[in-house]
Amino acid sequence: MGNQLSKRRKSRSKTRPMGFIHNQAHIGIRTVGVEKACNFSTNSDLCIPSYLEYEWPELRNSHFNFAMFIYIYFDLLAVGLQEAPPCPRNKVATLLSAALDESHTLIGKVIMQSLQVNLFGPKDAGPFINGEINLHQSFSYRQIIGRKKGTVAIRINYKGFRMVFISCHLSGTNYVPHARKVEERNSQCKHISHFFFSKFWNPYFRPSHITIWLGDLNYRLQGIDTYPARSLIEQDLHPVSQLLQEAGRGQIFNGFCEGTLTFKPTYKYNKGSSNYDTSHKVMPAPTDRILFRTEDENNMEATLHSYESMDEIYGSDHKPVNKYS
Repeated sequence: MGNQLSKRRKSRSKTRPMGFIHNQAHIGIRTVGVEKACNFSTNSDLCIPSYLEYEWPELRNSHFNFAMFIYIYFDLLAVGLQEAPPCPRNKVATLLSAALDESHTLIGKVIMQSLQVNLFGPKDAGPFINGEINLHQSFSYRQIIGRKKGTVAIRINYKGFRMVFISCHLSGTNYVPHARKVEERNSQCKHISHFFFSKFWNPYFRPSHITIWLGDLNYRLQGIDTYPARSLIEQDLHPVSQLLQEAGRGQIFNGFCEGTLTFKPTYKYNKGSSNYDTSHKVMPAPTDRILFRTEDENNMEATLHSYESMDEIYGSDHKPVNKYS
């Protein structure tokens, strides 16, 4: 998915474009439109044009082109991975650093076995970083053959904006009915929220101006079977999205936003192709998501510029998601 979001302290225009997000509290996840035009001008205090979420079990066989980031202007780039295999885990940051070498550098990295998040900023970012860059590893839900499901995150104060970048992998289904796992995922989301955003859990907590939460959230489609799901993938799946249903009940992700789901479900594909898994054991589902939240503390505004999947990547049974903002 591609999602592009420009953030500023105050709007200088009376006309609010499509994709504009004014920060006020709301229950659940607010779906926002995309403003395709992106003008990285002095009107924006901060441009974070690229977040990439990619379940990457076959990095070496992937056709992913790191050099694509050379042609995108951005302040910060966050790359979150789940199920990264042992061999290339420590090489992802190296490969990205090489592609971005002319303009950007790695400013933070957290790896917890197969789960990781990498943050890149301009080479001259030093004067704009206030205080320490905090790296976090949260609990692990489950571990199978060296693969962890849990949460990693980076906190940074950049240009006066306090930001948190969270990469997580929530519990899957193990071929049991998906509904049985919903409450477990809800509980994990609440635990993560308490860990990162609760003063009770963290006495040094300060509210973040910007939160980016990306990962394989593993929420599926509710109330339909495999074959109907396959016939509906070109249509609007918002009404049957477990994630949006649970958020709408106020269980998870209150105050967060997400771009409109205009792309096909990102799971489960036959590796090496853009065809859904032919075994029909698992219905297609939009498990890979990127959510964001901006606080109203400084009357901040944000504009979403793109949110899309990357169908040309074949190295996994998931399709990667990138977001420009």
